[in-house]
Amino acid sequence: MRFAGRTVLVTGGAGFVGSNLVVALLREGAKVKVVDNFFTGNLENLKEVYDKIELLECSVSSSQIASFLSDVEYIFHLATVNITAAVEDPLLEQDTNVKGTVNLVYLCKDLPIKRFVYTSSVSIYGNAKVMPIPEDAYPQFTSIYPAGKYAGEAYCQAFYSLYNIPITILRYSNVYGPRQSPKNPYSGVISKFFFNALRQKPLQIYGSGEQTRDFVYVDDAVEATLRAAILPQAVGEVFNIATGKETSINELADIIWSIVNPGKKPEKVYLPKRKIDSIERRVLNIDKARKLLSWSPKTELKEGLMLTYEWFKEQNFDSMAYLENEQS
Repeated sequence: MRFAGRTVLVTGGAGFVGSNLVVALLREGAKVKVVDNFFTGNLENLKEVYDKIELLECSVSSSQIASFLSDVEYIFHLATVNITAAVEDPLLEQDTNVKGTVNLVYLCKDLPIKRFVYTSSVSIYGNAKVMPIPEDAYPQFTSIYPAGKYAGEAYCQAFYSLYNIPITILRYSNVYGPRQSPKNPYSGVISKFFFNALRQKPLQIYGSGEQTRDFVYVDDAVEATLRAAILPQAVGEVFNIATGKETSINELADIIWSIVNPGKKPEKVYLPKRKIDSIERRVLNIDKARKLLSWSPKTELKEGLMLTYEWFKEQNFDSMAYLENEQS
């Protein structure tokens, strides 16, 4: 196993992607430490492995984190304030996404870290002019969140250059799958579509619904993340983690509705276009990840949505109030 006996740290490890990564690392035989302040993370995501991890509850910008790093060999930095929360509180976003990243990577300069994997976002591309979007596309900051994530990238690259900290940057596209709970007010469109479809409530869509996204299943994103931590050719590189396929929000709504309510006509409600994440088209070029990480996504969208649906059916969301759908 790739991480057998290795000590790893996952920041944001109680979150959606983070908790899936924690589970995968434990299966690989790693000793896993988790840092999370539970702003959006949920301890319930780790209930099956809670007795197998070491947990520190704090922000990544806190000085508390220093003592937690002494024996860590690999760091997976997933902790983040997401796009909606960043607009609501830019100072919180700056504290976590920028200061937190600097705090963490600065502490690494005196440690024998084998790899620091920073998870960024394809939102930094904004409304890109070239499709599929390559890693060298010019960034466009249409919101607070991508500005902070790109700043984190810049600091990581600077510390790599100055101190030779082995950095790899991953730009996640729209990741979905189990543990993406609609209980989280900042969760993505897929979890909220499922929540409403299961109750035969209309799926609320902002704008025309013809805007596209590149949805990648969480197991595929996790595998790319693991590979980014062990392959020497990944050091100093930036990778898009996506599928290279675009799906409109209307298409997504139709697929989810047909999975949950087969044979019934989809119910949709269209709302005014939102200012945040008002991206018209998103599809990523993943040739670099295919070549250097020997990685490609294995899960087709409908298959991934079916797996997500199976997880949803096992959850108890009945007591929750009606949720409005939000897209990301």
